Amino acid sequence: METFPGTLSTLNRDNFKQVARALTIVENGLKGADELLKSLHFIKNIPIIGITGPPGAGKSTLVNALIGNLINDGHKIAVLAIDPTSPFNFGSLLGDRIRMSAYFNHPNVFIRSLATRGSLGGLSAKTIEMTDVLRAAGFDYIFIETVGVGQSEIEIAGLADVTLVVLVPESGDEIQNIKSGLMEIADAFVINKADRDGADLFVNNLKKLVHQKNDSLPVFKTIASQADGIAEVTNFITSAKRKKNNRKEMLLAEKIYRLIQQKRMADINKTELQQTIAKAIAEPDFNLYDFVDRYSTTS
Repeated sequence: METFPGTLSTLNRDNFKQVARALTIVENGLKGADELLKSLHFIKNIPIIGITGPPGAGKSTLVNALIGNLINDGHKIAVLAIDPTSPFNFGSLLGDRIRMSAYFNHPNVFIRSLATRGSLGGLSAKTIEMTDVLRAAGFDYIFIETVGVGQSEIEIAGLADVTLVVLVPESGDEIQNIKSGLMEIADAFVINKADRDGADLFVNNLKKLVHQKNDSLPVFKTIASQADGIAEVTNFITSAKRKKNNRKEMLLAEKIYRLIQQKRMADINKTELQQTIAKAIAEPDFNLYDFVDRYSTTS
C-alpha cells in the first residue's frame, strides 16, 4: 500500500489529484492515513455548508446552482456528496457527480462522492475525516450533501457550520410531523421546486410553524433547476453567522464519539458478519443475543 505522496505542505486546493489521493487514503484506511490526519493543518476557518432533506427534494440541483453563484465570485468549492449504501450488497449509487455534471471538470470545483457505509443518518466517521482533509486543502466553501432520512438528518449538526434543510411543496401533508430536533439544527429552510402547486400555502404554513420557535429562521423559495431564488440563498450562506459557541462542546463530542466508534468497530467486517450469520441461523438453537455475545468476544 502506498503512503500519502509528498508532504502535507503541498496538500492544497489547486492540486485536485493530490487532494483526491489523500481522500482515498483516508476513506479506505490505507497505510499512512492516521499520520495524514494527525498532521493536518487548518490555515483558515472554512465554512462547511450542510445540505439535507428528503430524497427527491432536489438537493444536488440546489448545490449545483449555489456552486454557479459562488464560483462567479472567484471562490474555490469542494463538494462531498453522501450517497446511500445498499444494505444488501453494500454498494452505493454515487450518482451526484452526474447530477452536478456542469461542474465536473471545472477548475474551481472539486466533487467527491462517498457511500454512507451503513450509517443510516447519512454521516459516518469517514465523512468527518474527509471533510477535514478538504478543510486542510484550503477550499473557500465545503458543501456536504447528506442522505435525507428523517430524524437522523440531525447528525449533520455535528459537522456543518450552516445547515440548510431542503423540502418540497409535497411535504405539506407532513409539515406537522417535522420534529423539533430538525428545527433546532436548521439554520434555514429551502422550499425547492416552488413552482409546483401548493408551494405558497406550504411556505406560509412552514413559516408559521418555525417562527413559533424562532422568528428569525429564514424560509427561502427556490426553483433550483432555473436558478430562481438562488441569489438569496447564496447571500445567506456567505453572510451567515457560525453556530453559537455554547453548542461547540456538544458538536465536538458528537464528532469525537463517531471517530472512537469507528476505531472500536474497525475489525468488524460486515460481509464476513453476514456470511457467519448465514451459517449460524441454520442451527436449530440459534439465539440472536447469544450470537452477538459470542461474535463480540471472538472477532
